[in-house]
Amino acid sequence: MTSVTRLGTMVGMRILIIGGTRFVGRHITGAAIAAGHEVSLLHRGRTGPGLFPEAEHLTADRDGDLSVLHDRQWDATIDVSAYLPSQVTSLSGALSTGQYAFISSTAVYRTPEARGFTEDSPLAEIDGPVPETVTGETYGALKVLCERAAAEAFGFPTLVVRPTYVIGPHDHTGRFTYWVNRIARGGEVLAPGDPGDPIQVIDGRDMAAWIVSMVEGTHPGTFHAVSPPPPFSFGDMLEAIAAEVGPPGTTLTWVGQDFLLAEGETGRSLPLWSEGDPWMSVNTADPTAARAAGLDPRPLGQSIREIREAESSFSTDATITPAREAELLSRWSERGA
Repeated sequence: MTSVTRLGTMVGMRILIIGGTRFVGRHITGAAIAAGHEVSLLHRGRTGPGLFPEAEHLTADRDGDLSVLHDRQWDATIDVSAYLPSQVTSLSGALSTGQYAFISSTAVYRTPEARGFTEDSPLAEIDGPVPETVTGETYGALKVLCERAAAEAFGFPTLVVRPTYVIGPHDHTGRFTYWVNRIARGGEVLAPGDPGDPIQVIDGRDMAAWIVSMVEGTHPGTFHAVSPPPPFSFGDMLEAIAAEVGPPGTTLTWVGQDFLLAEGETGRSLPLWSEGDPWMSVNTADPTAARAAGLDPRPLGQSIREIREAESSFSTDATITPAREAELLSRWSERGA
């Protein structure tokens, strides 16, 4: 297939996606194929190897032998799975491509950030040797180093996308999906912490279609893929979910942070809860630049309905059980009696 320029965009592009079969990458692959591009996927063959038979599947571990990329040329590469700067550098040494697009994170910022911060805000830095392990503490700063490695290796046309929490069908983390399915069961729902805590999300399908459009136009730069614009809170989010899928009689009971922490609950058992950490400010990013470049998220209510339809049977062992939730709600109520 030969790429053609039409009205400032590339159509029929050869696009390489690093990953491409799990959640964010899966949506990007689907968007690229739907747009008529010739797609190659580089992955280890462990997750969704039977997906996208119309795409070329290149089986390799990006941390190992990348010779499968040699003597090939792509118009654009979209990298969904780099977490260490060495992964970006090794990929650049094996790859011949036009634009390189890197999926980063709003976790790259030094916290706390002022509400409505922009893409040129101060970034997290690593003091000392570069860690070789990705943890909750090192994740953001390592993504910063990945961004810098990308700019050095691939130059001016590099596109950096910084999403917040990504939601939508096929979300293996189950974070937002937990709240959709829990509230859909109705009754008294344990809502953690402060309802005023900030939150932002982005539907992976909307982000994917936008990223494909950006590489079609070889649009460089750094952009927040977040929605909605601040202020938007955890309380707003749960109320929006309740309005869409909560049966009559559904109520939200806000349980205090100190009580939950003393009980050993975390943002894993109660997903997306910030536990009062200062990094919650990264959920107040300004989406103006991405909106001006064409990012157009669907209404949150639509995402909620579609997630419920697609993922109603989704469950994860990490989240709080109904019995534990009822126990905590009872004990919280007794404190106020």
